[in-house]
Order: sequence, then C-alpha cells, then structure tokens
Amino acid sequence: MKRKIVSALPLFILSHLFAKEIPYTLEDRDRLIRIEATLREFQASVEKRFESIDKRFESIDKRFESIDKRFESIDKRFDQLTNLMIGIVAAFAGIVAVTIGFAIWDRRSMIRPFETKVKEIEEKIKEIDETKLKNLIATLKEVARVDTRVAEALKKFNLL
Repeated sequence: MKRKIVSALPLFILSHLFAKEIPYTLEDRDRLIRIEATLREFQASVEKRFESIDKRFESIDKRFESIDKRFESIDKRFDQLTNLMIGIVAAFAGIVAVTIGFAIWDRRSMIRPFETKVKEIEEKIKEIDETKLKNLIATLKEVARVDTRVAEALKKFNLL
C-alpha cells in the first residue's frame, strides 16, 4: 500500500506543475451572452406553455363545475320524482283503504235488517214449534191411555 501511495504522489505533484490558466476571451464572453439569450427565450416559451396549460386547466375546471351543477339538478329531479312516487303510493293506499272501509260499512248496514228479520222469523218458528210439539205430546199421551203400544213408545223416550 505504501508503494502505491509513493508512486502516485509524484503524479499528483507533476500534474500541478504543468497546469496553466486559460485566459477568458472575447469569444467566450460572446458565447456566454448567446447562451443567456437562448436561456431567456427558452424560459419565456416555457412560461407561455405553462400559462396555456393553466388556461386549459381553468377551462376544464369550469367544465367540471358545469357537470357538477348538472348532477345536482339531476339529483334534485330524482328527489322530486321520489317524492311524487311516494305521494302517488300514499294516495293509492288511501283510496284502497277508503274503498275497503266503505265496502265493510255497506255490507254491515245491508246485513243488519236481514239479520233482524231472520231472528224474528226464527223466534216465530221456535214459538210455533214449541206449541205444536206440546200439542203433539199431549195428544200422544191421550192416545197412550187407550193404546198400550203408544204408551210403551212414550215410556221408552221418557215422555210419559
């Protein structure tokens, strides 16, 4: 390792001995001025491009805003349609409920007079049947006094 360092040391020393300073010439100055001018033009063109891109982004932002407004208006329309549908369903349900209620009321009001008439007729039939049955049993009891077979039949059914 020492050997490498010792052999490299003269090379570094010798390289500094042969180095010369190059003077700044008029041609170098002109070249630098041209580069600066080109750089300014390039910066100006880049700024113009960025401005045009900014304008495009602004126009795109405006389009997005208009699309957002459209979506909001569509949402409002959907809300209105939803409310309308709810109203229609509620009205239909109300009409159905009123119709069913009216039908039930109508049936009850029409059936009541028939029910009262049927009850009256049943009571009359019951009264008639009871009196006829009593008369029939009384008649059979009188016949049983004369006829033994009728008396046995009435005893069999606990009517005598």
